[in-house]
Amino acid sequence: MTNDFDRFGDLLDYPMYVVTAAADGDLAGCLVGFASQCSIDPPRFVVWLSVANRTYRVASRCEHLAVHVLDAGGHGLAALFGGRSGDLVDKFERVAWEPHGAEGTPVLREAAGWFVGRVRGHWPGGDHVGFLLDVVDVGPAAGSRGGLLAFSDVDDVRAGHPA
Repeated sequence: MTNDFDRFGDLLDYPMYVVTAAADGDLAGCLVGFASQCSIDPPRFVVWLSVANRTYRVASRCEHLAVHVLDAGGHGLAALFGGRSGDLVDKFERVAWEPHGAEGTPVLREAAGWFVGRVRGHWPGGDHVGFLLDVVDVGPAAGSRGGLLAFSDVDDVRAGHPA
């Protein structure tokens, strides 16, 4: 059955996101493919983080997360946040970012657009945990509609952690 579902998944070309977090002085961020808006009113979004990932461990201690979309030219940023483990590399030394709010949630300057969401809850989903976010702030969208980095654009990025 897994192979059948893999073939179904191969048909999808969804947008990729970078999720960032800050807790107790720890910064973390990762490339995320499992995410979606899940409510219009109130505006809510869910991101699914791998339990093997350092970002999951930091995000589990956060009140807020930042979700970024990248434009089609954002492959380098995606490769950094998707292909390098925060357990081994300080990703934030290599990118321009600004702290947001009291927690200092990292907001990436190179992102096409971003929002910060308050964590409402967590839901286990297998090897990933969903973080339900209430949108509390939205940054400028510098990207163009339809020009976002997609899954097919990052198929060469090898994960810094196993799924």
